[in-house]
Amino acid sequence: MALCAALLLSGCTGNGNGTPTGGSEPTGTAPASAGGQGGHATGAAAAPAVLKRLDLQLDIPWAAVFLPNGTAVISERETALLKAVKDDHATTIGRVPGVSPAGEGGLLGLALSPAFAADGYLYLYYTSPQDNRIARTKLTEKPGGSLAFGDPEIVFTGIPKATTHNGGRIRFGPDGYLYVGTGDSQRREQPQDPNALGGKILRITTDGKPAPGNPFGNAVYSLGHRNVQGLAWDSEGRLWASEFGPDVNDELNLILPGGNYGWPAVTGAPHRKEYLDAKVVWPSTADSSPSGLEIAGSTAYLGALRGQRLWTVALSGEDAGAPVSHFTGEYGRIRDVIRTPEGGFWLLSNNQNPDFVLILAPPA
Repeated sequence: MALCAALLLSGCTGNGNGTPTGGSEPTGTAPASAGGQGGHATGAAAAPAVLKRLDLQLDIPWAAVFLPNGTAVISERETALLKAVKDDHATTIGRVPGVSPAGEGGLLGLALSPAFAADGYLYLYYTSPQDNRIARTKLTEKPGGSLAFGDPEIVFTGIPKATTHNGGRIRFGPDGYLYVGTGDSQRREQPQDPNALGGKILRITTDGKPAPGNPFGNAVYSLGHRNVQGLAWDSEGRLWASEFGPDVNDELNLILPGGNYGWPAVTGAPHRKEYLDAKVVWPSTADSSPSGLEIAGSTAYLGALRGQRLWTVALSGEDAGAPVSHFTGEYGRIRDVIRTPEGGFWLLSNNQNPDFVLILAPPA
């Protein structure tokens, strides 16, 4: 609690002993597989078994997507390279032009167009010399099966950049719109300003326009975020997001349109009516610093950077149980968690010099 006072935040949560907690008060109990609205999840699925490790000689991989033919495409933050992985072997597709890596910026999130089979578009979030921006490029298959991409088309600009807090996760939602996690870029006036792009989750069309029905009439979907790097939907279409805290209170949030999640005024779950509480709070960022997020069944899977582990969280309706730690310290920093076409997971390591992919079996 002394850490919270030192930060001069008006809200600080946890259970007092540094153990991560679910952010909602229990209203009953439900097994991890429960999907109803009334229970509070109390456990999480066991960690999937490790199938193999792919030593692909990667350099800070940040995101990955799977093409319909099973080939994976990976972004590397600092090299600005796109790499393809097929049959456990990595090849370089090419370097994305216009990327300006520095600190936490560079080539970051990837997302496939919902109409990829028809349009071939891969969407990219990257740091340019001026800002963070989103572009799309057509992926094509050359004779022999290798991939190539065309000149990127810029579709969205103006997301503030800095050496830290660049956000970067992009993902198409069930509604066909692109959701974008941005960071505050150390500009603390931005997260509470509904007309600023920093410290937000954005919702845009495939052409980069504000999506219809957005709560503020612009691209902003939710506000009051510090640095969002994980986005995923549960089986009922609810959006969840992982978010870095400062020195305290990493978060897993249930995202509502127009919701204000409190940064920089508060973190965690302070129970203040003007802000939405996090559903899960990690009081110590040394235990988590959550980046990539995936949801399978009624369980959320979060990759932890500083925490160097995989966290699982049982979800039950709008409730979340206490997180459970797996692989602590075994595989280093985990940047992203990606669902595979077979139903398992890829974990992307970071800062292992070189980095690798850990393949997990589908959950039991």
